[in-house]
Amino acid sequence: MTDGNALDGIVVLDLTRVLAGPLCAQMLGDMGADVIKVEHPARGDDTRHWGPPFADTEAAYFLGVNRNKRSLALDFKSQAGLDVLKKLIIKSDIVIDNFKPGLLDKLGLNSEWFEQQAASVIRCSITGYGTKGPNGGMPGYDFLLQAESGLMAITGEPDGAPMKLGVAVVDIATGMNAVIGILAALNKRHRTKRGSVIDVNLYNTGVFLLANVASNYLISGEQARRYGNGHPNIVPYNLFKCGEGSLVISVGNDGQFKQFSECVGHLEWVSDARFSKNAGRVENRDELENLIESALSVDSADFWYNALKNSGIPVAVVRTVSQSLSHPQTLENGMVVEMQHSTAGLVKSLGLPISIDAKRGRTDNRPPPLLGEHNLEILGEFLGMSQSEIEELTKQES
Repeated sequence: MTDGNALDGIVVLDLTRVLAGPLCAQMLGDMGADVIKVEHPARGDDTRHWGPPFADTEAAYFLGVNRNKRSLALDFKSQAGLDVLKKLIIKSDIVIDNFKPGLLDKLGLNSEWFEQQAASVIRCSITGYGTKGPNGGMPGYDFLLQAESGLMAITGEPDGAPMKLGVAVVDIATGMNAVIGILAALNKRHRTKRGSVIDVNLYNTGVFLLANVASNYLISGEQARRYGNGHPNIVPYNLFKCGEGSLVISVGNDGQFKQFSECVGHLEWVSDARFSKNAGRVENRDELENLIESALSVDSADFWYNALKNSGIPVAVVRTVSQSLSHPQTLENGMVVEMQHSTAGLVKSLGLPISIDAKRGRTDNRPPPLLGEHNLEILGEFLGMSQSEIEELTKQES
């Protein structure tokens, strides 16, 4: 006998598109929720067209964040479609949207409507900037928010241009923040029997991601700057060239620095007043990092990787994406999942990075849906609409 999935029995209405919202809904689906993804009948989610690469006609981008969902093609800006949307909301536990603020109000789905018709439904709105402040209500995109939050200003080489991360980190973190808010609201609903209104926006997430760099500025008043692969508060913590190849080395405390110095054959660094304590190493980072690269130049990255690892020093090689996704550590942790798609064949995507009771996600994964693939299932079985009602709705939307 199994306890099932953590969110079995929870119905999620996913009114989102692109990345932050779909990622949030997929994570809830991975934990067992029944996720109904509502898409425009003609174009669907924007990311269905974001390719190449494609698997058959399905864009890899869409496939990556839309598993464990059922797709309903619905134009809810029509009266018939809006009536269906209202029925879906009433039968849902969670509604997630990433519309421009105010759109649902214009459709009549305001706080008063929810209070009267769906008081127990948890509403999560994902926006660019929220509703307050000079940019409140404006649309937001990951790239813009990496710039405006300060993240780009601290990313890149010291003398280079500001640089964004290679993935949409603000979107991803916003989606995860939405999951956190939704799960907290579910717990609150156990006590109150009422839903909550959750606001998550890209701007706040981007600022939150400044983390220790923000704290450094708020405490010292000193402008944050770029350190390339280095760390503003810890040295040595960087990418170092070896005789052949490079390694990432992270020495987090003075004890580790002693072990590191002994491993590379320069124990005299420990008694050097410039380097004996982390604060001194931060102040004299250039001198120490030059000494480290000189010491590592006598042998290859492979040699130093094994030597440092055996000495208990945190060390890593820089892998390509393909090397990362095929590495035993990735595969044995279930971070790549496989599903059989009706048109694209065998589809692989990233697994859920959370294990609950030794289970990482669900064992009965649904492949990402075709546009409108589950119309009859959702309208007929879930909402109880008759065949004639479904045909009339389809006729009005065509």
